Amino acid sequence: MHVPDGFFTPAVSLSAGVVAAAGVAVALRGARRELDDRTAPMAGLVAAFVFAVQMLNFPVAAGTSGHLLGGALAAILVGPYTAVLCIAVVLLVQGFFFADGGLTALGVNITLMGIVSVLVAWGVFRLITRSARGRGAVVAASFAAALLSVPATALTFTLLFWLGGTAPVSVGTVAAAMGGVHTLIGIGEGLITAVTVSTVLAVRPDLVYGARGLAAPLVLRGPGGEEREAGDAGDAGDTVAVPAQATSRRRLGWFAPAAIALTAVLAGGVSFYASASPDGLERVAEDKGFADRATDHALGDQPLADYGEQGGLPVGVAGLIGAGVTLAVGGGLFAAVRRRTREGVAA
Repeated sequence: MHVPDGFFTPAVSLSAGVVAAAGVAVALRGARRELDDRTAPMAGLVAAFVFAVQMLNFPVAAGTSGHLLGGALAAILVGPYTAVLCIAVVLLVQGFFFADGGLTALGVNITLMGIVSVLVAWGVFRLITRSARGRGAVVAASFAAALLSVPATALTFTLLFWLGGTAPVSVGTVAAAMGGVHTLIGIGEGLITAVTVSTVLAVRPDLVYGARGLAAPLVLRGPGGEEREAGDAGDAGDTVAVPAQATSRRRLGWFAPAAIALTAVLAGGVSFYASASPDGLERVAEDKGFADRATDHALGDQPLADYGEQGGLPVGVAGLIGAGVTLAVGGGLFAAVRRRTREGVAA
């Protein structure tokens, strides 16, 4: 759902830019509470992973495809504030390096995909996990949160189009079309998010921000090294409570290179097999008669535009470059925020 230049009036584009800037500023402050020795490097990996998976358009109907928005996945893995920053980084890289999403529409895209999708997804996720605990509940909540976040984002697009779209199309017509196709896309988003969260829970549950405190009992370790869960019978006076996930697992360890390798496979290999059909927004714009309102991207003639098509690069090569740039930009940003947080604590 990358909105191009030309779909919205300058007033709406500027207003959305103000909302996006304010949202990113709030996220920068909030991310200081979320980023630690695990989530800071994890956030860079999540941003690169979202970039890679967004290249993998999947068919949802005849002649229509969809792709991951990523707000739900990022929020559950690294926290809602950090998730906004992750999606903003992805959109910046896509807009400036790949001409994917208009530059004047950057505020619209960050508002829709980076703020609305994250807010809706995190709200749904927390609502479910407050009443149900355990790994299964986290996975089910991940699916529901991701699924609902997509049509919610699509209907917010419709609201903006009603406020300042550049084509005289009935808001009801746009709402029905956007809501319908993006509900189907939401199912794909939900499956991708649930599978990813389930996989991380299976191998490194301590790296799932949304699962912290849901199913991690304390373990009592006695002077002889014996362990038992808190609440078991016995003298607790000579025991020490430690998290169920051992403290030696605070760092990413082997998880980082494994995540980078998976991202490289997706961006550099699987991307060749992505659906070539227009995505949900493009299909609706074509069917409802406002596709011609899109204007040429200001950076549309650079080599990486359209993921290498402009410069003659294979899509996999462009994908690897994009994932690498996203990892570098995101990793640098989150490391800087984490470093500033440490300096603030030390002061």
